[in-house]
Amino acid sequence: MARGPLAFQLWISVCLLLFFRARCFYLPGVAPQDFQNGDPLNPKVNKVTSTKTQLPYSYYSLPYCRPEHIVDSAENLGEVLRGDRIENSPYEFKMREPQMCNVVCHVTLNAKTAKEFKEKIDDEYRVNMILDNLPLVVPVPRPDQENSLVYQHGFHVGLRGQYAGNKDEKHFINNHLTFTVKYHKDPMTESARIVGFEVKPFSVKHEYEGEWSKKTRLTTCDPHAKRTVTSSESPQEVEDKKEIIFTYDVEFQESDVKWASRWDTYLLMADDQIHWFSIVNSLMIVLFLSGMVAMIMLRTLYRDISKYNQLETQEEAQEETGWKLVHGDVFRPPSNSDLLCVYVGTGVQFFGMILVTMLFAVLGFLSPSNRGGLMTVMLLLWVFMGLFAGYSSARLYKMFKGTEWKKITLKTAFMFPATVFAIFFVLNALIWGEKSSGAVPFGTMFALVFLWFGISVPLIFVGAYVGFRKPAIEDPVKTNKIPRQVPEQAWYMNSAFSILIGGILPFGAVFIELFFILTSIWLHQFYYIFGFLFIVFIILIITCAEITIVLCYFQLCSEDYLWWWRSYLTSGSSALYLFLYAAFYFFTKLDIKKPVSGALYFGYMLIASYSFFVLTGTIGFYACFWFTRLIYSSVKID
Repeated sequence: MARGPLAFQLWISVCLLLFFRARCFYLPGVAPQDFQNGDPLNPKVNKVTSTKTQLPYSYYSLPYCRPEHIVDSAENLGEVLRGDRIENSPYEFKMREPQMCNVVCHVTLNAKTAKEFKEKIDDEYRVNMILDNLPLVVPVPRPDQENSLVYQHGFHVGLRGQYAGNKDEKHFINNHLTFTVKYHKDPMTESARIVGFEVKPFSVKHEYEGEWSKKTRLTTCDPHAKRTVTSSESPQEVEDKKEIIFTYDVEFQESDVKWASRWDTYLLMADDQIHWFSIVNSLMIVLFLSGMVAMIMLRTLYRDISKYNQLETQEEAQEETGWKLVHGDVFRPPSNSDLLCVYVGTGVQFFGMILVTMLFAVLGFLSPSNRGGLMTVMLLLWVFMGLFAGYSSARLYKMFKGTEWKKITLKTAFMFPATVFAIFFVLNALIWGEKSSGAVPFGTMFALVFLWFGISVPLIFVGAYVGFRKPAIEDPVKTNKIPRQVPEQAWYMNSAFSILIGGILPFGAVFIELFFILTSIWLHQFYYIFGFLFIVFIILIITCAEITIVLCYFQLCSEDYLWWWRSYLTSGSSALYLFLYAAFYFFTKLDIKKPVSGALYFGYMLIASYSFFVLTGTIGFYACFWFTRLIYSSVKID
């Protein structure tokens, strides 16, 4: 009796270990850089983003101040797919040398540029910048907690408002930026490392005397008179023929935060205790249900097998009912067996990719500081896991007495990727039509096609060749030549009903975590609770396997031996609930109005749901495959 509580305590210990490991530790992804007093710092500009449109744009797509030469930073595959466009900026910082009221440039708007700024202000676009690989954040006090801050990514392009006594709404641009660079000083060497990058944006209508020139001194912001911008009382309006002067301040603050912990502020910016309690509560409920299911199944099966093995007379054998009665048909190849082999192979490819990605993420190799690393690693792992996809599909195909292994290999190599690539291509065309920086350029598209055709497809063929050369998997019982007629089933054993019911529990294992994943993707927040995500993934595997085994057992007991496809669809139906939840999230949490943005959301969520279907369906299939082989090899078949 002591083994149960001991196993439970061990499980909890592992969960807590993974949680604290993922929450408190990460490998930074870049080497620390030491700066001496007066060393130049190079702030860079990134894309401008909006949660209302989900369409990123390059910083210089807007008529902002430009440096003499715009230099693109080298970006990895993941960054390009995310729409990142990292470029140098006209802002000039020097380590631990404060600056006040530096003028960046003087711009006079025309009708076109004023319209561009107004559109971005209406859509609540935010400007993203980077300093020493740290993203720019705006500290905002939390209304529900005193002396507590929330850090928002980037600053708004501008805002809309009204003058006192005037009902007309105007657009105002944030043209003065007060940067705060936080640093941690080494007392031994006097060098310092950057540990924070914050900004307070202001909209200020700068004034000056006489004609404008590079030497003109502002009356609203003057370092000589120690006059600084502290509010937006006289904001800068955005209209045709309006002149805008862009200025900035730089402050330096010494911080006790060490360089290795500098990302903690960003990673924990939206955490509430309710988040953790909700996840733990969900996991414990799913774990409890899974334990109950496993206990019921083991006891029921043990009784059934004992009873069947004690049958001595032929009369008793003829009176048997239930799952043993269909032993001559249970391993009969299903209809559309080729398609099942393809989906199983693709599911194995997905499972391998996600499992290895999770392990890397939990160990800290895929922290957000390694920009674009997560997506790059997932793509590469998907390509190399093609080896296992080909092997799995070919092994199953040979068990079904298939002979044309090249045909099944081609289907495995092209069916799922081609479907996803077609959807992705259409979505990319929509993004390109909006002239967004999120559109994947031709060179990157060519690289994706090369990864697919040049690496993934050959690896799938190698795996299939190896798998097909292996001896065929032998069935534990012989299959009758004439198929047995399936008796009429009760309404609750109807295939459609049981498939839909089977997807509820796997979805229930992930839907709380799904909320935070969707929030991080579509509301542009960092996601870094990979420890919990890994635990949820393990729970998902257990839940998919057990719910499929239970429903498969009930199906066989009712003398329905057509379990192959149903085992795949039972757990795979959780993808339907995932897509429905994504639709619910869209209408309740997001403020997307543009048809293109809506099409992007549902297009990408369709790809995610399709992938989830392939993954969970394969887990359920293999669990049921193992279960049926186990029970039919454990009884005496006359």
